[in-house]
Amino acid sequence: MTSDGLRLSPFRGLRYAPGKVSGLAAVTSPPYDVVVRPDEVRDLETSDPYNIVRLILPEADDESARQTKAARTLRQWLAEGVMAFDPRPALYVYEQRRGDVLQRGLIGALELSPPEDGKVLPHEGVIDEVVEDRAALMRGTGANLEPLLLSYRGDGTASGATAVIEQAVLRAPLLATTTEDGFSHRLWSVTDPGELDAVHADLSQHRALIADGHHRWATYLRLRDEHSKSAAAGEDSPWNHGLVLLVDTARYPLRVQAIHRVLPRLPLKSALDAVDAQQAFRVTPLAQALPQALETLGSTPGNAFLLTDGSGTFHLLDRPAPALLERALDARRPEEWRQLDAAVLHSALLESVWRVPDRPQDIAYIHDASAAVGKAAQLGGTAVLMRPVREETVRRLAEQGVTMPRKSTSFGPKPATGLVLRVLDEGTH
Repeated sequence: MTSDGLRLSPFRGLRYAPGKVSGLAAVTSPPYDVVVRPDEVRDLETSDPYNIVRLILPEADDESARQTKAARTLRQWLAEGVMAFDPRPALYVYEQRRGDVLQRGLIGALELSPPEDGKVLPHEGVIDEVVEDRAALMRGTGANLEPLLLSYRGDGTASGATAVIEQAVLRAPLLATTTEDGFSHRLWSVTDPGELDAVHADLSQHRALIADGHHRWATYLRLRDEHSKSAAAGEDSPWNHGLVLLVDTARYPLRVQAIHRVLPRLPLKSALDAVDAQQAFRVTPLAQALPQALETLGSTPGNAFLLTDGSGTFHLLDRPAPALLERALDARRPEEWRQLDAAVLHSALLESVWRVPDRPQDIAYIHDASAAVGKAAQLGGTAVLMRPVREETVRRLAEQGVTMPRKSTSFGPKPATGLVLRVLDEGTH
């Protein structure tokens, strides 16, 4: 990669003011698309009246009301001093730790570039309705409320940006907290010109993979294009940048987990009957608890899935019919793509066998397996439990410009939302 790589700029972070909230753990939240159940939203709202979920998932009757409510809430918190801007623009070193999991990276405002430049590589498609929902929220609040997660591959040594990170963590942090999931979180600011130059020189040699946040990335690009039409010639609009967390996975490997599907309108019996009628897959009932069933799934060669309605029985689907794969999978795609579980699920099972459209009312995407099982039981539908994809596979396909089916992967640990926000025009708040 040439010096036309990544450009990460400092910004004045907006953070919760000490003493104004009951505690940082009580006001943070997982990313908006991980908080999927209404009871999860309510739990976060009741943990502290200033929980960030009131900004990222405001509850109101329609999109316009949600946008207005979030904007009003942010203005109110600023007026009350609940949140305050840091005194100087900075990049932020962010650390997450739990047990043997350690992730460190840099939070900053990344310069946006056209997709064809190949500086930031997506690996999944997006839903326009979700992008518009996020865009309306960002327009209304004038803020990037949560960073998306990007990965890049350094040389594995403590040099460049990594050296700056590992020097920063020797200092006292700006904040430290431990959230309910057991992760500790710490944040440091980097304002030294020499350190900022070192980060710039290093990152300019790299490109990044979107690990988590495809809809937010698409939102950034949409809003940049909207504002470029009204910007004065030569103006560097704040909308030309978006809030990201950049992690060097050669130094701090990410964990890749599966994202499961729940089909609320497809009862399990109907799903199994359709598979049996078309002899699409081998079906094996499993008299196992969820952890053991997932182990069986993980050790099954070839394409495989677990189906359940939450009643306690799992059905392992494997050995897909070659004729089905030949008919359903796009022959123009690389063989590595054609072997993906998600590609087989969406092209062969959902489209060809079950005729389930990829719409929010027909497919829910849930990160936690037990939550997916519970959702299927609650709705009388079918949970389809998946296996994770290796990061190397994701990166190889992305570098070829090949996108995977939506929600094929869940990279983590994901950054906690609420530790630092980016306001695009401080003068309007």
